[in-house]
Amino acid sequence: MDLSDSPEDAEFRARLREWLGKVLPTLPPKPSPDDWPGRRAHDLGWQRTLYDAGYADVHWQASPAVRLIFLEETERAGAPYVGANFVGLLHAGPTIAAEGTAAQRARWLPPVLRGEEVWCQGFSEPDAGSDLAALRTRAWRDGDDYVVSGSKIWTSHAEVADWCELLVRTDPGAPKHRGITWLAMPMDAPGITVRPLRTLAGSAEFAEVFLDEVRVPVANRVGEENDGWRVTMVTLSFERGTAFVGEVVACRRVLGELALEARRNGRWDDPALRRRLGALDAGFRALWRLTQWNVSEAEAAGGPPGIGGSVFKLRYSQARQELYDTAADVLGDAALDLDRPWVADRLSSLSYTIAAGTSQIQRNIVAERILGLPKGR
Repeated sequence: MDLSDSPEDAEFRARLREWLGKVLPTLPPKPSPDDWPGRRAHDLGWQRTLYDAGYADVHWQASPAVRLIFLEETERAGAPYVGANFVGLLHAGPTIAAEGTAAQRARWLPPVLRGEEVWCQGFSEPDAGSDLAALRTRAWRDGDDYVVSGSKIWTSHAEVADWCELLVRTDPGAPKHRGITWLAMPMDAPGITVRPLRTLAGSAEFAEVFLDEVRVPVANRVGEENDGWRVTMVTLSFERGTAFVGEVVACRRVLGELALEARRNGRWDDPALRRRLGALDAGFRALWRLTQWNVSEAEAAGGPPGIGGSVFKLRYSQARQELYDTAADVLGDAALDLDRPWVADRLSSLSYTIAAGTSQIQRNIVAERILGLPKGR
C-alpha cells in the first residue's frame, strides 16, 4: 500500500502549510482554562477563520487522506485545537452527514462549520459504566415530540453547548442494543440541568446532565426509532478512527521535547530512559502508519473509518500514558509541580484508557470483530 502523498495531496499540504504560517501569528491568545465562555468564543472564532479560508468542511467533505494531512499540519504548526467544537466537528457532524436527512444536514451542519453552534455528547450514564448499551434514559412518544427523562455523565462541553447528541431508550422491552434512539436535543429546552464536573487535572470540560421530561421533536431523530445503536457505531467509528489523529502528532512533538529536557538536566545519561524514549518513538511512528492505513482503507471503502480504529485507540491510549509516565521520570521531583510542562497532561492521560470506549471494550471489539473469537458470556 502506497502511503505517500499523491500530487494533489502534496499540493494541498503545501498550500495549507503556507496559510497556517501567515494566519497563526495574527490569532488572539487563548483564554484561561477556567474561562469556558471565553474558550467557546475562542474556539468558534478559529472555526470561523477556517470557514472563511475554505478549510472548515475538511472533516466531512474531504477525502480521508486530505483530512489526515489537515490534522497533521495544523498540529505541527501549533494551530488551535478544535476545543469546544470537538463533538460537533468530529462526532455529531460526521454522523449527521452520514445518517441524517437532507433537512437535518441543512439545519445542523452549516452552523457547526461556520463556528456558530457547539455540540456536546450525551452518551455515558452513571449506572452503565463501560456498557454504553445499558443506558436507561427513557424517551417516549407524545405526539410530535419525545419526552425524555434520565441523566448523563461525562457530557463533554455541556455547559457551553447549544445541542446534544443524545442516546435514549425508546423501547425498554427490546434487547438492549435494539431499543436505543439517537436524538439531537436543544440544550436550552426546559427540564435540563447541567452541573460541571472537575477532573483530576483541575479542568471542567465535562458535566452531569439531568433531564426531567425534556421535550425533543421527533424531527430531531437521526436514523429510525430503535436504530440508534447502529447510528452510534457510526459516531464511535469517527471518534476512534480519526478524532485522536492530531494527538499522535502532538505526542511525537512532546517526545522530542522530552529528549531535549533529558539532555539538559542530565537524565539522558540513564540508558534505561534512552531505551524507553526510543521505544516510544518507534511506537508513535507505528501508530502514525496505522492511522494512514486506516484512512486509506476508509477511502477505498468509501465510508467512515472501520473497526481498525479500535486497534488504534487501544494502543494509542496506552502509549500516551507511557509517554507521560516517562515525562515524570525526566522531570524527577518537578513532576509534582502542576505548573511544569507535561504534569497536567500526565494526569489527563489517565482518562484515555476510559474515554471513547474503555480498553476492555476495545479488546472485546478486536477479539470478536477482527479475530472472530466468540462473544463472552
